Amino acid sequence: MLRELHTAAMGMIPQMTRLEVISNNIANVSTPGFRREVVFEHALTEAKRNLYNTQSEPEPEDTTVGTYYDFSKGGISRSGNPLDFAINGDGFFAVMDAQGNELLTRTGRFMLNPQGFVTTPDGKMLMGDGGPIQIPMMSGILAAVNPDVARASQISVAENGEVFFNEIPINAIKLVQVDNPQTLRRNADQTFIPTSETIVNETFEGDKMVKQFHLEGSNVNIVSEMVQMIEAQRQFEFGQKVIQTNDSTLDYSIELGRFS
Repeated sequence: MLRELHTAAMGMIPQMTRLEVISNNIANVSTPGFRREVVFEHALTEAKRNLYNTQSEPEPEDTTVGTYYDFSKGGISRSGNPLDFAINGDGFFAVMDAQGNELLTRTGRFMLNPQGFVTTPDGKMLMGDGGPIQIPMMSGILAAVNPDVARASQISVAENGEVFFNEIPINAIKLVQVDNPQTLRRNADQTFIPTSETIVNETFEGDKMVKQFHLEGSNVNIVSEMVQMIEAQRQFEFGQKVIQTNDSTLDYSIELGRFS
């Protein structure tokens, strides 16, 4: 009886994790460059015993679930913003945080800070082949009224990532390739941190394909995620019913024991 309770609980834990992950995926369906997370379950019984259809004890040392990131590409759509960039192919943008750490991202929404550096909305600087990309100051009536709009309107980016200001080349967007992206660790801001196992190629192999005025969307398929959420909810509810049934049976057995 207690074994059934334990088995049901062990089956509910992965479904709880699946529901949390799926909910986060759905919440980020409109987040540019978001990469969906996927849950997989480890085997809980020995393969040999399972082969012969015999009972076996759950393996408490095993982690019941694990996750990985789906790095398939999202759809690219035109945004009209001159500081929106999309990578049409493999690779990551390199950005640098306030501590000087270089992080990777597929989110191509950028802006200008007061010093003219191209940054993420939370202040990480977009890296170029010649260091952080900085746009020169402008003079004139338009620049005096709205300097950020004036400078942004004069920025153009070629498909190879080269950045021009007033048709003068000033830098080139740095793209890096990762041979084993599953080793990356994700932050809450959709940037990825290379780990000790990550193989990063600083020299981009092949043609860079950067699209200005465009953004790459999330790779979350809302219909697929909703179907998986319903499935996980039903499996979780099934485990609840097993526990409730066994709990009622235990109560009944205890009552019988009192009068025997």
